Amino acid sequence: MSINVEVARTQMINQQVRAWDVLDPAVLAVLAQVPREQFVPPRFRNLAFADTGIPLHGGQAMLTPQVEGRLLQALMLRGTDRVLEIGTGSGFLTACLARLAKQVTSLEILPELAGAARRNLRGVSTWNAEVRTEDVFEYRPDEPYDVIAVTGSVPRPDERFQHWLADGGRLFLVTGEDPLMLARLVTRQGPDQWAATTLFETSLPTLLNAPPPSKFKF
Repeated sequence: MSINVEVARTQMINQQVRAWDVLDPAVLAVLAQVPREQFVPPRFRNLAFADTGIPLHGGQAMLTPQVEGRLLQALMLRGTDRVLEIGTGSGFLTACLARLAKQVTSLEILPELAGAARRNLRGVSTWNAEVRTEDVFEYRPDEPYDVIAVTGSVPRPDERFQHWLADGGRLFLVTGEDPLMLARLVTRQGPDQWAATTLFETSLPTLLNAPPPSKFKF
């Protein structure tokens, strides 16, 4: 890379992440510690700390630093949490989740991305994260999760994810279609009770194989 990596990393945190009201010290620390540049495809390394979605294989993209920061802060991760990540991508967010939680299971439908993410995670000694090559819409968890982070969007709310939460569990999910998508935090408050909070507007690629939006018929 031709940029000064540590200067660029500090600028990313101060000018992008903090500017989006991400002030949790643990989140800021993990974004400073995980070497984001090692998760970026080589031809885009100069964009590692830029305010942009970095292209990945199969038409996918890394989340921007702002969205990563807001996601991590909203989920209020604890060291005892079991996490499900839906959409591994490059594995950068996986590594961040793994440093804040006990264990991470990450699902990636594209074998090429899953393989690259495994290599990236090994490269930064992240051993408490498992990447599975699997379609989330065919996935059936063995037990509930404390935290679920969905890194792509769904056209309409999909209640299966919130049912996978343990009591008190938190779900980050983006729903809608361009030009209006909303990031929400859903918290399970009981066997059949959930609370949802809208966090911010954004735009993320749709999860592959996500059910299409309902169409009105006249």
